[in-house]
Amino acid sequence: MNFADIVKFIETKTAGKFSIIEEREVILVSPANWAEISTLLKNESELDFDYLMCISSYDKGDNKTYGVAYNFFSLKKQHYLEVRVDTEDGTAIPSVTSLWQTANWHEREAYDMMGIQFEGHPNLKRILLSDDWEGYPLRKNFKEPDYYHGMPVPKDKSYWE
Repeated sequence: MNFADIVKFIETKTAGKFSIIEEREVILVSPANWAEISTLLKNESELDFDYLMCISSYDKGDNKTYGVAYNFFSLKKQHYLEVRVDTEDGTAIPSVTSLWQTANWHEREAYDMMGIQFEGHPNLKRILLSDDWEGYPLRKNFKEPDYYHGMPVPKDKSYWE
């Protein structure tokens, strides 16, 4: 199936519960509809998205809207789909760990680095940073601390910029 065929199929099952970013061939879903649509992607034999390749979090830059991009592939059908779920700061996105076990660590990373909550996640806690870390370092409004555990935090970033 190509992108248009996938969209048509999903539309027949979930009329009006998503929108499309045509130029990027992306489906945009609200958190309220994500549980239903993610289940459809996994369980419908016509789609059979059995492989969750990646979850990426992003900050839209308005200090309140964040999102998650899910990249799916069907090994049997050989088709691909990207789905994005935008959320206002603090609004949880339903976890997909019960559908794709791969999501477990990806969702934890999105929580740890961006602060996105995943409702129903079996173990949503920090995965990269220590438990006492304050803030979410991949947010555009993140302010680096001057000190961490009494050690100065270097401000010279010329070696990675």
